[in-house]
Amino acid sequence: MIARRPLIAGNWKMNGLKAEARALAEAMAARFNSVGSVGFDMLLCPPFPVIGTVVGAVAGTGIAVGGQDCHAKVSGAHTGDVSAAMLADQGCQFVIVGHSERRADHGESDAQVRAKAEAALAAGLVAVICVGETEAQRDAGQTLRVVETQLEGSLPAGATAQTVVIAYEPVWAIGTGRTPTLNDVAQVHGAIRAKVARVLSAEAAAEMRVLYGGSVKPDNARALLGLADVDGALVGGASLKAEDFWAIGCATPGPDAD
Repeated sequence: MIARRPLIAGNWKMNGLKAEARALAEAMAARFNSVGSVGFDMLLCPPFPVIGTVVGAVAGTGIAVGGQDCHAKVSGAHTGDVSAAMLADQGCQFVIVGHSERRADHGESDAQVRAKAEAALAAGLVAVICVGETEAQRDAGQTLRVVETQLEGSLPAGATAQTVVIAYEPVWAIGTGRTPTLNDVAQVHGAIRAKVARVLSAEAAAEMRVLYGGSVKPDNARALLGLADVDGALVGGASLKAEDFWAIGCATPGPDAD
């Protein structure tokens, strides 16, 4: 069995002015600096205007920084958009694409998500590709079909475990306090890994990290992160509290980091 190093990613969404972003990033950096080593990777994805602040605050700690979205083009007449190359230039190593809030609020299709992921890879960034079903789709028994369709339409050709991370976020669980059962999460993550094997390769499927997102908190993190095909978490609200976010990271299987 291939050991996949857990990734704990914080999606700050549209939260945090410069002073708040610096304080939160410095708090996470202090925790990393206070321990000899940890058994997980950490990623912070702040709003665009404070990326430089966060990059500076975590420099030298090993904490990675990412954007919350990017445009598919390198440059051009795209008012209000940010390219993957711009994120890389600011010190980012990752970018989230296809988050359910982008798919729903901005009408992004699988093809658009794939184009953004391709742009991320071209800029040297790791693309965190999000997939997930709505409550209506789950109630209709369509979860696996929806997730597999999104995945197939969003994965760039030639993606590898070094260039892509998958994040499964059931839309109905994001920010609601609700989570699927552990069996439900295990089933979907297993289906994602099987789909990656069919679309890419068995090697990519075995090595690619698949994160769970959707109301991940310190009190449910250990159970979720203990599932065989869950390789970390994409955390929303809890990533805005240093103590909670650190606790989620320390809940990963392996040596305790606290």
